[in-house]
Amino acid sequence: MYIIAGLGNPGKRYDGTRHNVGFEAIDLLAHRNGIKVNKLKHKALYGEGFWGGEKVVLVKPQTFMNLSGESLRDMMEFYKLDIKNLIVIYDDVDIEVGTLRIRQKGSSGSHNGMKSIIHQLQSHDFPRIRIGIGKPQYGDLADYVLGRFSKEEISPTVEAIERAALAVESIVKEGIELAMNRYNG
Repeated sequence: MYIIAGLGNPGKRYDGTRHNVGFEAIDLLAHRNGIKVNKLKHKALYGEGFWGGEKVVLVKPQTFMNLSGESLRDMMEFYKLDIKNLIVIYDDVDIEVGTLRIRQKGSSGSHNGMKSIIHQLQSHDFPRIRIGIGKPQYGDLADYVLGRFSKEEISPTVEAIERAALAVESIVKEGIELAMNRYNG
């Protein structure tokens, strides 16, 4: 069984923002696999389904980004899941727009949602997929991540979200090593 969490901020005002690419990846996975992400529990919207014999839970924490760990801690405790069966998808300003980085484990970097998850779970030993959103050339970082993509950034971002969804499916069905080899970069 896997919990697949996409990070973002709840509410219409955050739809389409750089910080919500994790939510968009969950929406795409739900659509591709016929899973309705419409249950509300554990401070999250979630839905359950099966891929290739594996149960999957698609999760969109509703705590706002900086408290994502509260929701995922509750989900992990409820399902009594091993930390290695959590996959987190999120935005990363340290990666070029449209680029993916898949890792088996790692630090939070500068991402407050990941800091919250690592703090709440007391571990960084879980797979993650980072979707590059690039850095602002000037201005406030918070304004940048809560802003929308430029026209030039939309196409590579949509493609990265699609690759992230394929990478998650690959991790669940074939393992993380193959997914890393196939989708990193």
